[in-house]
Amino acid sequence: MSAVMKDPRLAKFARRKRTNQIALVLSLAAMSFGLFWLFWILWETVRLGLGGISIATFTQMTPAPNDPGGIANAIYGSILMVLLATFVGTPIGIMAGIYLAEYDTKGWLASVTRFVNDILLSAPSIVIGLFVYAVVVSRFKSFSGWAGVMALALIVIPVVIRTTENMLQLVSAGLREAAYALGAPKWKVIISITLKAARSGVVTGVLLAVARIAGETAPLLFTALNNQFWTSDLSQPMASLPVTIFKFAMSPYENWQQLAWAGVFLITVAVLGLNILARVLTRSKN
Repeated sequence: MSAVMKDPRLAKFARRKRTNQIALVLSLAAMSFGLFWLFWILWETVRLGLGGISIATFTQMTPAPNDPGGIANAIYGSILMVLLATFVGTPIGIMAGIYLAEYDTKGWLASVTRFVNDILLSAPSIVIGLFVYAVVVSRFKSFSGWAGVMALALIVIPVVIRTTENMLQLVSAGLREAAYALGAPKWKVIISITLKAARSGVVTGVLLAVARIAGETAPLLFTALNNQFWTSDLSQPMASLPVTIFKFAMSPYENWQQLAWAGVFLITVAVLGLNILARVLTRSKN
């Protein structure tokens, strides 16, 4: 102890060691606190969700209070709107990301695009839902599945843009220079070299965007609303899992609450599966 007191370097090292130990303990405590609530949520979701899973859940429509039924129409509506929104938003996001990373990296249009994209990324989804409601629903005076697809596509686009741009920027400049030296045109270099090299990262971004819109409720409340019956007409109100969960979980009826937990379980499994798939693709790239 006396040697530490006499040598300022040893005293400084001892202070740093204590500080490191305190920071480590606080970090582990914060991680444990977060994991505790995460596992508790997952446990309750599995415990209550599995109780509502049956064949009727996937084959019957949403029931009246205290009647048997399922959420087949909500599952179908969610899958349809998510797939269409991904189909619409993914090409736009990828092409915009290619433009920002390959064609106009520092121009004024690129700066404006990145600024608007950052706003869309950070904007609450309910704002996008209200925007589509004002532009589409109120103008045509009807809720519809198409309006829901548009709202979800507006959420997909900024995520795909950001991911595509970042992944293309990580591609080595030497690959581009080698292709240019062989006489390849720019569009050929992008398709065959840079985009192919960043393929797994771009696919990961698309999967993360799908995982995000799969559980969105607010945009669909203002656009697709809900439908108690089966419908394939996107020009009419359409049921979806998030909105059905919101409606049934707020109700006092036991059968509705059970179906709500079943829907929560299905969405959780779907989102978890997409995130695991994204991790696998990223790991295989590395």
